[in-house]
Amino acid sequence: MTRVVGYVRVSTEEQASSGCSLAAQEAKIRSYCELYGIDLIEVISDAGQSAKTINRDGLQKALAMLDDGTANGIIISKLDRLTRSCRDWNSLIERYFGGKASLLSVDDKIDTQTASGRVVLNLLVAISQWEREAIGERTSVALRHRMKEGIRVGAPPLGSRIENGRLIKDEAELRAVTLALHLRGKKMAYQRIANELERLNIPTKRGATRWHSETVRQIIRRHSQEDKDGTES
Repeated sequence: MTRVVGYVRVSTEEQASSGCSLAAQEAKIRSYCELYGIDLIEVISDAGQSAKTINRDGLQKALAMLDDGTANGIIISKLDRLTRSCRDWNSLIERYFGGKASLLSVDDKIDTQTASGRVVLNLLVAISQWEREAIGERTSVALRHRMKEGIRVGAPPLGSRIENGRLIKDEAELRAVTLALHLRGKKMAYQRIANELERLNIPTKRGATRWHSETVRQIIRRHSQEDKDGTES
């Protein structure tokens, strides 16, 4: 009987989604193991963890169980629960799922105990990587087109807002910019300026009342550079 360790993961953004919840993933895994008579040793979880890296406590514990022979396979509800990185997949396949251990994915219907299962896994990983790169290319082309048309790309800085794709001044926000520049002109430290903005209840770009010295530094640096560029032109 195959001895497997179950692995479940959700990112911070997915925690509110019942379809991706840890409980839903574990339920799928347990049902699959019961149906096919697979010995499920343990279910390990990583909560609030991104799939961008495999350096996650839960996953590393599961892989360690493959290394020491406690389990001879890992079962997941879906491939992206392990990783979304093509490089990491290649590493996992080479080190574990190319023959040493098995990988079972419930939703993707993959079992690498068979040669066909290993081929399908490689194909799905390659296709997933291609989709991500294609989306990135389309996004890049769209952004370059907007910039060429003179349309603002990205969030506007403090003191400005976007209307109809154009960057215009925001008089209310400029109060914070003007005051910060004035106080800095008096050689006041960034943290003291942040404290003064808080004392006057002047909101940040996002509407918060807490100011940080680094935020003040960036504002002063940006507007000082803009003034310099305007003078030179």
